[in-house]
This record gives sequence, structure tokens and C-alpha cells, in this order.
Amino acid sequence: MKHKKLLLPTLIFLLSLKNFKKHLIICLGICLFCSTAVQAQFGGFGKAILDKGADMVSGGSLNKLLKQPQAITTSFNDVNKAGSKPPSFMEGQVAEPLYLLPKAPGGGFKLCAGFYEMTSKSYCLHAGTRGPSTGDGYMLAPVLGPKRDVVILILKHAETHPEVDQHSIQILLWSIIARTRFVDMGSDIKLTATRLLSANELLMLEGGALGVLPASVMDKAKSQLPPAVQSVFEAENNIRRLAASGNSSYEEMEKYAMLAGLAPAPDPAVPSGIWSLHPDGYYIRFYPHSYSKTTVQIYVPKELLSTKPGLVYDGPNGIACPANVGSQRLAQTNEPLNPDYNQKLKTICNQ
Repeated sequence: MKHKKLLLPTLIFLLSLKNFKKHLIICLGICLFCSTAVQAQFGGFGKAILDKGADMVSGGSLNKLLKQPQAITTSFNDVNKAGSKPPSFMEGQVAEPLYLLPKAPGGGFKLCAGFYEMTSKSYCLHAGTRGPSTGDGYMLAPVLGPKRDVVILILKHAETHPEVDQHSIQILLWSIIARTRFVDMGSDIKLTATRLLSANELLMLEGGALGVLPASVMDKAKSQLPPAVQSVFEAENNIRRLAASGNSSYEEMEKYAMLAGLAPAPDPAVPSGIWSLHPDGYYIRFYPHSYSKTTVQIYVPKELLSTKPGLVYDGPNGIACPANVGSQRLAQTNEPLNPDYNQKLKTICNQ
């Protein structure tokens, strides 16, 4: 019965193609996935997928594999700390709901002078690390890496697809950051992808992906990696295995994406509540409650709008990046949690 379940997202994907010939390669790949799934072994993902991983490191290509960049490469080194403000900045001021600001046509919120906040959905973009800890300082960083564009598209399209729940989107994102090939993804993950991405956008999931690496290859690879990187490399391989199995749960994948235990001590030079100076000139800070829920605060100086009218805050274009390298970088969204639209802005907004 499993191979019958696999046909639904495949048919949806094929029906969404406007130009079959243009996408023939990926279509054949999906069909190949469906045919091999019928004979699936080893927990549901099949020996064929293990062979793909082994083939990638045969003939001395292990070094090439280890040099491949992560799907999202953003680190704290990419944070611009110039112009940052201490947590006491704006102390005693009351923030208004960010989600009440006018919506921008391309996504996000048109900014007006004032102090705003919004607790919104956020997503883990760094498997094999720990969730936010008390005292961790998070600063704004750009979204970087080979899968930057498709990750941003998923987060932006999710706003118009409330039927796709947050867990399903997080599983898709974990699969992407673990460098899982689209043809290797299980049926439920494929279905999520086809709901959120167009046929052309789905092609962005293919390049730079890996197969599932067998234990012998993993052991050899880990021996050549620094200890801090080994856990991430192993977590990504386990996520690829679960993503390909077609029957893994959110809880199973979370077990590998989220490390247990205490995170390293926070960096005292980057305290919780530190403000980043956005490239557009306003100030922003993040308070993660968990990897799936973050409060963002924004302060827009009145004089800024006189020189830069039309400013927009668009959450998916930035990452809340921890100074603590053992914690998870968090993708941001424009989707408020439990908004109260009965409230009214006190600030006069002429946008």
C-alpha cells in the first residue's frame, strides 16, 4: 500500500507542470523513486538509496563530498555588529503590534515610525544543534547558501497556505538543510513541497544534494571532520534517512535535528536582547521562546523615514543568528501567532 500512497504527490507534481519536456529529468527521477519504493528495505528507504550515498564517495570522492557547502551557510561571522545597541535601548517603552501595520505587496509590513513587536512562527535552520537557551544573544544575519532562494520562497508562500501546518513545513526545511534530494523525499514531504512551490521552483530542490551515507562512509567522513562539525554532519545524514523512509514522524526527525543536553555558555559580549542595526537603518532584536516561536521587536526612528520612505520588514529575508555556535539559527516569518486584530494602532501611520 505504501507505493500507492507515493503516487498522490507524484501525480500532483506532474499535473502542475506546464512544460513536461522541460522537466522530464525530474519527472523520471520521481517515477524511479516510486518504483524502488515498492521493494523498500532497511526501514523503508531501500538499499538503492544507500547505494547512491556510497557511490558519491567511491573513487576517492570523499574529500569532494566533505567540501560541499551546507544548504544554508549563515553563521555569526555573517552578522554585522556595527551600530548595535544594548538590551536597555528602548527600555520602558511600550511596543505596538507589528502585524497591525499595512501589508506590503511583495510580503512583509510597511514600517512607520515607532516601536513594534510581533510573536511569530520561526523555523530551525541548523540541524544537530541545540534549541535557544536562556541568555543566548541573537542578532540579525542574512540568509546565505545554495538553498537560500528556495527556503525564502517556502517561508513566504506559507503565508498564503494556512492549510499546511508548521510541523510539515519544518520537516520540509529540515530535509532541505540536510541536503536531501527531492526524488529521495518521502511522499508526505513531496506533497508539502508541491503545495508551497511551483513546478519551476521545485527544480531548485535538486542541486547540491546528497544520498544517504552508509555507516562505514559516515565513520570515515567523521574522522576527517572537526568535533564541532561531526554532530551536524551525522544529524543531516539521519534526517536524509528519515526523509527518504516515507513514514517518519515529526518527533523522530526532531530528535536528530535538536541535540539534547546543555548548550555551551552564552557569549557575554552578545547578551540576550541585543539590538541589531538593520541595513535599512532601523533597529531589530529577537527573543526566541523556542525554535518554532520568536518575538521580534523593531524600532523605526522618525527621522529615518524622511530619508528612506517605503521601508518594509519582511521576516523571511533575515535569520535570527545566535552568537552561541551550539544553538540554532532561526528563520523568521511574517506569520503572527495568536494575533488580536481588534486592537488599534496608536501611532499615526501614513503608509
